[in-house]
Amino acid sequence: MPKKKDPVGDDVHIVPPDDKTIPTPETEDRPRSAGEMSPQATEGATPEGATTEGATTEGATNVPPDPTPDELLAAERDKYLRLAAEYDNFRKRSRAERESLYTDIRAETVTRLLPVYDNLARALQTPCADEAFLKGVELTFTQFTEILTSLGVEEIPTVGEKFDPERHNAVSQTADPDAAPGVVTLELQKGFTLGGKIIRHAMVQVAQ
Repeated sequence: MPKKKDPVGDDVHIVPPDDKTIPTPETEDRPRSAGEMSPQATEGATPEGATTEGATTEGATNVPPDPTPDELLAAERDKYLRLAAEYDNFRKRSRAERESLYTDIRAETVTRLLPVYDNLARALQTPCADEAFLKGVELTFTQFTEILTSLGVEEIPTVGEKFDPERHNAVSQTADPDAAPGVVTLELQKGFTLGGKIIRHAMVQVAQ
């Protein structure tokens, strides 16, 4: 049986390996030097420790300048003025609230004492044979009136005044030829104000 001819004949020349080392697992894992890296790998690399010009310029422009001593002084002065204004407003508001609360408390207290004033006034208008007793009631009424006046309580004018629905409470009308229409002719119960605020309207009779 004839032998098959080997495809590799005498005409095939084996090219000897060049100086490059055939890569092995040991040589592939070790780090390569700059001379061993390919041009594509070294093209975009940046030397260690070097920064690009664009990055340095951009970082420099983002850093705000330090404030000057005059700017710092102006900022602290502005803070002080704002704090002083806020404290002044708080002080004025607190004082107004205290005064309003004090006025409301006085008004409520006086309102609760007005029935005593009415009873003393009616007692003086009642005939009494005991002069000493009547004198004592009169002195009590006078003292009570002085106390109300010291608290700032004032009577609301009535008889002869033009009827004012803000101050007067008309409970009846009368045909009085001597009085002009709409004029108060009779006071049935006194009204009072405290600090310009009405604490009780005057109960009156008005001419038609």
